Amino acid sequence: MAGVGIIGTIIIGLLAGWLAERFTRSNHGLLTNLLLGVVGAMVFAWVVRHFGFFPNGWLGNLVGGTVGAIALIWLYRQFRR
Repeated sequence: MAGVGIIGTIIIGLLAGWLAERFTRSNHGLLTNLLLGVVGAMVFAWVVRHFGFFPNGWLGNLVGGTVGAIALIWLYRQFRR
């Protein structure tokens, strides 16, 4: 996540993973929330950059991380069935 640094990335990842957990009514641990949030943000950023949109700052990365983490949880549930 450009512009927020490694500590900011970790904090945003934790928040995004936690928000995704709440939105999807899942029950994950702290480490899973961090991984989902950070990976979700990276996936979201990669996808939206192909459409010419570049999320900047904390809020843009938090929204992107949350959307990406929700998508990852949804995909995981689809493959688990």
